[in-house]
Amino acid sequence: MRKITVVGAGNVGATAAQRLAEKELARKVVLIDVADGIPQGKGLDQWESAAIEGFDTRVTGATDFSAAEGSELFIVTAGIARKPGMSRDDLLRTNADIVRSVSGEIARVAPDSIIVMVSNPLDAMSWVAMDASGFPKERVIGMAGVLDTARYRSFIALELDCSVEDIQALVLGGHGDTMVPLVSYTTVSGIPLTQLMSQDRIDALVDRTRKGGAEIVGYLKTGSAYYAPSSAAVQMAEAIAKDKKRILPCSAWLEGEYGEHGIFLGVPCKLGARGLEQILEVELTEKEREELARSAEAVRSTIDSLR
Repeated sequence: MRKITVVGAGNVGATAAQRLAEKELARKVVLIDVADGIPQGKGLDQWESAAIEGFDTRVTGATDFSAAEGSELFIVTAGIARKPGMSRDDLLRTNADIVRSVSGEIARVAPDSIIVMVSNPLDAMSWVAMDASGFPKERVIGMAGVLDTARYRSFIALELDCSVEDIQALVLGGHGDTMVPLVSYTTVSGIPLTQLMSQDRIDALVDRTRKGGAEIVGYLKTGSAYYAPSSAAVQMAEAIAKDKKRILPCSAWLEGEYGEHGIFLGVPCKLGARGLEQILEVELTEKEREELARSAEAVRSTIDSLR
């Protein structure tokens, strides 16, 4: 790609920009933030690491979206974290206003681009971005299942003391406590997880996956995860930039798939140069279908509150 822009120069955004540059996924990476000096300073710092890390992607920072003109892909991390005394509705509406403004700017400077949404609440913000930008569903994709699946795989690797590379898994549903790790599709080098671990341990790891973000917040106290979220967003960007046709769990706009209509929800997606190229419908157990329906209802209620 010629240019990829990351919106939001906080921990997730800045780390994503660095990963994009080190992987040389575009000739230029632009970091945009409303806080003057922050994106410029971080962008310059990252570019100065190029001579050591051996990449030629130019990294720059700006506060004006004109610097993003012509970008083919945007990773949106803009938004605020919940503060003391702030209700969930306050957070939802504040971030919705931010994402709506950002999405309008994206549509203005790069009307043919693809948006990878990272801002929380993820599924609802993906809807806001699609609504505000006017982009088709193929060009607005939420980063949810990639991160949740990575956490699930990492926990299984710790439990079995094996390589995380040998673990295949899928986590579907909304990006939150109602997410649905698909135990029926979880294998280790093709061996079903149920043959390697007791059901009570599987249940414990599923629960830990659902609370993965909160676990990190509990340790950090004043912040949230950013290494794994940035990796997840960049994995999606790489699939699109290199037209890899990767099958990844992402938040996509559903129009009847899995029996759901008019919401963003985590499902298996094929990502390529056109963005979302296909939604794959897989067979679920009765329990998994019920859990996915509950997760969809939770997402729908959040989106409806914004409507």
